[in-house]
Amino acid sequence: MAEKHFKYVILGGGVAAGYAAREFAKQGVKPGELAIISKEAVAPYERPALSKAYLFPEGAARLPGFHVCVGSGGERLLAEWYTEKGISLFLSTEIVKADLASKTLISAAGETFKYHILIIATGSSVIRLTDFGVQGADSKNIFYLREIDDADKLIEAIKAKKNGKAVIVGGGYIGLELGAALRINNLDVNMVYPEPWCMPRLFTSGIAAFYEGYYENKGIKIIKGTVAVGFTADANGEVKEVKLKDGRVLEADIVVVGVGGRPLTVLFKGQVEEEKGGIKTDGFFKTSVPDVYAVGDVATFPMKLYNEIRRVEHVDHARKSAEQAVRAIYASEEGKSIDEYDYLPFFYSRSFDLSWQFYGDNVGETVLFGDNNPTSPKPKFGSYWIKDGKVEENKAIAKVARVQPPAESLDQLAKEGLTFACKI
Repeated sequence: MAEKHFKYVILGGGVAAGYAAREFAKQGVKPGELAIISKEAVAPYERPALSKAYLFPEGAARLPGFHVCVGSGGERLLAEWYTEKGISLFLSTEIVKADLASKTLISAAGETFKYHILIIATGSSVIRLTDFGVQGADSKNIFYLREIDDADKLIEAIKAKKNGKAVIVGGGYIGLELGAALRINNLDVNMVYPEPWCMPRLFTSGIAAFYEGYYENKGIKIIKGTVAVGFTADANGEVKEVKLKDGRVLEADIVVVGVGGRPLTVLFKGQVEEEKGGIKTDGFFKTSVPDVYAVGDVATFPMKLYNEIRRVEHVDHARKSAEQAVRAIYASEEGKSIDEYDYLPFFYSRSFDLSWQFYGDNVGETVLFGDNNPTSPKPKFGSYWIKDGKVEENKAIAKVARVQPPAESLDQLAKEGLTFACKI
C-alpha cells in the first residue's frame, strides 16, 4: 500500500479530535494538510451524550444530532464539513504501531501514514472486570460504555429485557448517569460501589447524601461498601446474578460496569516521557518528543492555578486542551508566542432532573449552603471548600475558585452561600 503523507495528523476520533479540527480550520489549515485517524466508524461526536440523552426511552439523541462541537454551543461538524475543509477523515482505522522517531503510523490493515506533526488524542479505554479475572465477567449482557457501539448494544438489551432488573457496578460519573438512565427506562436498578458514598473524588459526604437520597426516592437501591466478585449466567450465557463480596446475591438481567478508565498510551510506551499515568506535556501540550503533542485524557500537564502536574479526564479539558495545542502549533510555526494553558478544573453532570457543576479543587474544610433536601420539589445548593482560610470552590463560583478570596467565617459563608460569590 502506498504511504499517505500529511503535515498534521490527529490520532483519535473523539471530542478532542473534533475540537482540534475546528481550531485547525480557524487557523487556516490548507486542504490536504490534516488527517484524523479514528477507529470509530463515525465522525467525532460529543461523547457525554451516550450516558444521557442517547439512552432516553423517548426523544433520544441520535447522530448526526450530537457531532462536535454542539456540546459547547458551537457548529455541528458533520462528515461533509471535513470534506469541505479538505481534512481527511480515516474512520474504522485502528493504528497498531507508532514509530515516533520515523514519524510513522501503521494501521491494522497495513496502511502507512507519515506526518510532520502528530497530536495524540487517543483518550481512554474502560477498565473491564475481565482484566482482573472476575468470575463470570465475560457473561452476555454485561456492558461497558465508551463508544457509540457500546451504547447501541445497551439499548438493544434494554428493549429485550423490558422492565427487567439492572445492576450498576460503580458509583462514579458513569454509575450515576447510567443508574438514572436505566431507571428512566423503567428497569429495577441496584447500584453497588465500595466507597462510603457516591462520586468520592468530587462529592463531599453531604453532597453525596443528597444524591443518594434523591436516587432512592426514584426507586434505585444503593448498596455501599462492597464490590461485585462474580457473576452467574443462564444456559444461554446471559448474566442472571451478581455475587457481592459481602455475600449478597443480586438478580440481574443487565449489568453495567463503570469503574474507571485507563489512558490509551500503549502505542507510545518507551518512546515518550510519561508521568502520573499519562504522557507528560508542557503548558502547550508539547511532549518530550519534538513535533508530538498530546491532549485530553492522555495528557499530564502543569495546572498553573495549583502549581501541580495533573491529568484530567473530562470533556471540558478535552475540548480546551485540543484548541490550545493547535494554537501552539501555529504560534510556533509563525514565530509567535501564546499564553501557557491556565486551566480551571471544571466538571459537570446531569441525571434525572438534576445537574451539577464543579469548579476548582476539593481540598480543605467544606461549607454546604442552600436547600439540599432530596425530597424538595426544586432543590438547589452548593458547597465551598476552604483551605488555609481561602475559598477553593464550587460564572460567580468559577470566579471564586480562581480568585480564592479570603473567608473569615465558615458560619457566615454557609449563611451567604452564592451571595458571597456575587460580591467578589
